[in-house]
Amino acid sequence: MNDDQPQGNPWIKSLLVWGGIFLALLLVVSMFGARSDASGTQIGYSDFRARVAEGAVRDVQIGADKITGTLKNDQTFTTTPVDGDKELLPKLLQDNNVPYTGKAQEEPNMLVWVLAQSLPFLLILGVAFFALRQVQKGGGSGAMGFGKSKAKLLTERSGRVTFDDVAGIDEAREELQEIVEFLRDPSRFSKLGGQIPKGALLVGSPGTGKTLLARAIAGEAGVPFFTISGSDFVEMFVGVGASRVRDMFEQAKKNAPCIVFIDEIDAVGRHRGHGLGNSNDEREQTLNQLLVEMDGFEANEGIIIIAATNRPDVLDPALLRPGRFDRQVVVPVPDIEGREKILGVHMKKVPLAPDVNPRVIARGTPGFSGADLANLVNEAALLAARRNKRLVAMREFEDAKDKVMMGAERRSMVMTEDEKKMTAYHEAGHAIVSVFEPASDPIHKATIIPRGRALGMVMRLPERDSYSYHRDKMHANLSVSMGGRVAEEIIFGHDKVSSGASGDIQYATGLARSMVTKWGMSEKLGPLQYEDQQEGYLGMGGSARLMASEETNKLIDSEIRALVDQGYSRAVEILRANEDKLHILAQALLEYETLTGDEIKTLMDGGQLDRPDTFAGPARPIAAPGATVPRAGRRFLGGGNSGGLQPQGA
Repeated sequence: MNDDQPQGNPWIKSLLVWGGIFLALLLVVSMFGARSDASGTQIGYSDFRARVAEGAVRDVQIGADKITGTLKNDQTFTTTPVDGDKELLPKLLQDNNVPYTGKAQEEPNMLVWVLAQSLPFLLILGVAFFALRQVQKGGGSGAMGFGKSKAKLLTERSGRVTFDDVAGIDEAREELQEIVEFLRDPSRFSKLGGQIPKGALLVGSPGTGKTLLARAIAGEAGVPFFTISGSDFVEMFVGVGASRVRDMFEQAKKNAPCIVFIDEIDAVGRHRGHGLGNSNDEREQTLNQLLVEMDGFEANEGIIIIAATNRPDVLDPALLRPGRFDRQVVVPVPDIEGREKILGVHMKKVPLAPDVNPRVIARGTPGFSGADLANLVNEAALLAARRNKRLVAMREFEDAKDKVMMGAERRSMVMTEDEKKMTAYHEAGHAIVSVFEPASDPIHKATIIPRGRALGMVMRLPERDSYSYHRDKMHANLSVSMGGRVAEEIIFGHDKVSSGASGDIQYATGLARSMVTKWGMSEKLGPLQYEDQQEGYLGMGGSARLMASEETNKLIDSEIRALVDQGYSRAVEILRANEDKLHILAQALLEYETLTGDEIKTLMDGGQLDRPDTFAGPARPIAAPGATVPRAGRRFLGGGNSGGLQPQGA
């Protein structure tokens, strides 16, 4: 239903319903009340004759089947005469000087009688009418409206979004600009025999702005915009989803030209035939009906279907063919230029200090989606409000970025001195290896302040956005991941090595396995793929299955071990050669807790930190701590195209 059509006032409808109920109750009360008032006190016939004989009766009215009257104490009464005594009653009344009159039989009120007789039928008809009204309600909101579409119609009054509100995805926006132009002027394309695509599938990772982009298309074109989720079609009753699809297209035809946006279409558009038994009958019937409505015998002119998903690999091929979804528009994670534009959009709502530089923030947030950047700006505003500031400064953005990427600080966590020393040398080991590995990304920050589930971390950021790994960088990441474990062994001895390197080992093992089984970077196994990627979110892993013989699996394990051992040996070589720098950096971390990448570089070059009470000079080696083992949970933040691989600690 179009929002512009007049809608009935629900208050008036409720008032009419309650008014009808009140009138019905008033009618019933009046009927029984009238009878009760006319009847008076019921007494026995023998009691009546005795009171007449006593002279207690003032007057009497004799009816056909009822005697009424008034006592001398003004009390009214009624009694029922005995058959055969009606002829003797006048003589009794005359002998006792009681005036009496005859009473004609009461004629019932025809209107009251009709209402009384028809009241049950009226109630039944009312209930039936209410049920039918519920069935006819749109949107499936009625008590029996299972087959009605739950699509919501958004108009300009609901909050107009345009392409000015969408930033960082210029290529995707240009792909969809043609749809906007068709909705504005269809004749421009039809003159040359061209037809606008019937559907466009937006594919991208979560948070990249697929839904926002669809709303911007509707806002730019100025047409009605129906929105529904794929899960809204499917219910436990077979056939309900198909009915909702039909009803949705019926509503769209009445508002054409319009856009129908189906979010998370993979909920209903999964590949058919993968289910067991009849468990997927309802979903498959819904998908079949959707396929027919999009490209069947009936033409749906002026209806453009836009769907969004982050799992295109599970969609049915019939749904993706030309004629249904003619275009697949990839909505990628924004690059540095896109991140800067997105930050500019969200920063318009926040009072900024003069020192805020969106370009610097964009460089330090590789791999962030539009939703991540919106969350970053919001966290910075919350931090500024918590600090009672009137403007959001660059410090708040940096702190918010650290919180989003590394977790919230846990300064209340009590650590012993031995644990702090162990953590400082562990993170210093990561940092030293990273500095002396040419292919490693620059260090952004090192800290021994517990954040999230980690006791400390070294964060690296690439100098520019990267979209692929190189072999030398992978080997450098393996060496850096082993740097913390090697530093513990060098400083505290083999027996004092902690479980803090569990996240580093997990990261190194996963990277080496991918190099061998997916990227063909093993000399012995060659450029072959041995790992079959199962279903998973776009760009977010998923389960995997090895496709190799037992002998090949043994060779895969040995190659993974060789790669990790190579990184371990490289870390040992670097840290043995720079043990003095390891002590300097660990002492600085113990004193200042957090060091920036520039400060680490200054210390490595033999300089001093420009801070109050500047730490300077080499430090003597620290004796091995006691038997206290620090908690597991440190994690290594390596560089990459996602802005930092963050394997969790044990």
